[in-house]
Amino acid sequence: MTATPTAVTYERFEGQGAADQLDTFMPAYEEVYAEPPYREGPTDVALFVRHYQAHVQRPGMRLALAREGDEVVGFAYGLPLAADAAWWHGVPDLHEDFTREDGARTFAVFELAVRRKWRRSGVAGRLHALLRDGLAVERVTLAVRPEPEAKPAQSAYAKWGYREVGPVRPREEGPAYTVMVLDVPQPTG
Repeated sequence: MTATPTAVTYERFEGQGAADQLDTFMPAYEEVYAEPPYREGPTDVALFVRHYQAHVQRPGMRLALAREGDEVVGFAYGLPLAADAAWWHGVPDLHEDFTREDGARTFAVFELAVRRKWRRSGVAGRLHALLRDGLAVERVTLAVRPEPEAKPAQSAYAKWGYREVGPVRPREEGPAYTVMVLDVPQPTG
């Protein structure tokens, strides 16, 4: 007798609820980011944990989880960019109007990851949609490793409507990324 596969379920958390989920999705984080091109080790994981713990304190932070049974198979999180956000620093040739933030204009996706077995099955798209659902922002942004390192991710983002804005290296000793933006249609009249 074969076991019937369990359906993937999705949840979204904010504030303390998101803070409480860190240990729940860390095994998925460690698995995904140990793979190429990331190859993260204990120092990188500790840095992620520090950043996540700071981000959950910010207004509007959201976490989306995908589970099959009790197992987290994917996760995504993001938050609105504050007026003093450094997100656009280092991206060349951007006009001041483009980089202006006010805490409500732009939602930044900081992480979107799916474990290998569940990739290319729609999990990432559902997580992304759940993260964005109900946001009253002009645009969504994210940073992705450049091609060819992250070609599948870049292809998915382009399919979802993102466009490339430019390259950035958030940390001098860190890897380069491509910043992408998705314009959110605004309601009319």
